[in-house]
Amino acid sequence: MVYIELLIALVLILINGVLAMSELAVVSARRGRLKAMAEGGSRGAGAALRLADDPGRFLSTVQIGITLVGILAGAFSGATLGARLTTVLVDSGMPLRFAEPLAYGGVVALITYLSLIVGELVPKQIALRNAEAVASTVAPGMAMLARISAPLVWLLDVSGKAILRLLGGRQGGDSAVTAEEIKALIADGESSGVIEPRERGMISALMRLGDRSARAIMTPRHDLDIVDLSLEPQALLQTVQSSVHSRLLAWDPAANHAAGVVRKNDLLDAFIRDGTADPRTLVRPAPIVPDTMDGFDVLDTLKNSPAHMVLVQDEYGELLGIVTTADILEAIVGAFQTDEGPAEPEAKERDDGSWLVAGSMPADELAELLGITAKRTADFHTVAGMVLAAMRRLPKEGDSVMVGGWRFEVLDMDGRRIDKLLATRAKTVHRAVNT
Repeated sequence: MVYIELLIALVLILINGVLAMSELAVVSARRGRLKAMAEGGSRGAGAALRLADDPGRFLSTVQIGITLVGILAGAFSGATLGARLTTVLVDSGMPLRFAEPLAYGGVVALITYLSLIVGELVPKQIALRNAEAVASTVAPGMAMLARISAPLVWLLDVSGKAILRLLGGRQGGDSAVTAEEIKALIADGESSGVIEPRERGMISALMRLGDRSARAIMTPRHDLDIVDLSLEPQALLQTVQSSVHSRLLAWDPAANHAAGVVRKNDLLDAFIRDGTADPRTLVRPAPIVPDTMDGFDVLDTLKNSPAHMVLVQDEYGELLGIVTTADILEAIVGAFQTDEGPAEPEAKERDDGSWLVAGSMPADELAELLGITAKRTADFHTVAGMVLAAMRRLPKEGDSVMVGGWRFEVLDMDGRRIDKLLATRAKTVHRAVNT
């Protein structure tokens, strides 16, 4: 008989463990993975999604089960196992006044220990390790339990929501996925080997592309090869031959604006065929986009451009630069090798933990690389712009400024443009000063 009573107590503890595991599994399961499993034919995943859609009803069901099991386990262990252990201790010669509290206390301690280990901790660990699979397994049973206890569940759910409204709580939480959560999931995928480091880099770059403006991804005007439409044929030929680009910006000095794009091969073919060329007849129109347009809208415009190039201008109509397919690709995968050799890295870590940074490096890339949480602004797009915004003046070589816990020292100036900087952690600088 005692074995049956022990078995009943163990079964009650196991039921408590199943309920605790079900609660944590359904709550922590990722909806995206459950949806994929449901679309693959998993009925359990579909049931888990329905439970997650109505958390008040589901949690009320679980709490009813856990409460009832806890009451039954406590009452049963005290009324049966405690009494039996008391009899055993009295028969062994222990006085009743000592045997009874010792027996009941021992039974309660044992049941509590088993409830914590078998009924809570272990099941919850199992649920956390594979939440989606566990949720899909237990969801049908939990849905049936919810239907059986529907009246009591409804009462508890309504009561809970009423109290929540009195306390000023909202009916539903914000379930929107943030960019930070997506980045955290990608980082977890990389650490577990599901996502390769290069894949993570490209995904992060694509997310940054949507946040960047045309001005942040364009090739600036001072780096362009420009064909002056008023040049004499010989000067025009020299300009074309000296360019390394396949498409050149056509500039109309009379109208003081860009007329479009001229293909280098078209100009050279005209010179070979006729001995001269009229660049105005070879100009291809290119779409004009504002410098504030986001990266994906620029990409859509670029895909529909016959010149494979878009012109970027500011609110005053001033040409700022161009965006080509190469600029978009470079924003996603990084710089490519040029005719001068391999592309120099925009940021290079040194042995002491500091970073040698190019002023032209996008500020958002550096912020992600160094973990800088400085507030985003539309006033700058490069590291040089970030430093200028912090200094509020044109720096000289050797000047420095603190940004986001890092000290940025200007190492090299190219005229009025910041070319190279040295980024050092603030705490490293502090130690150096103290020593």
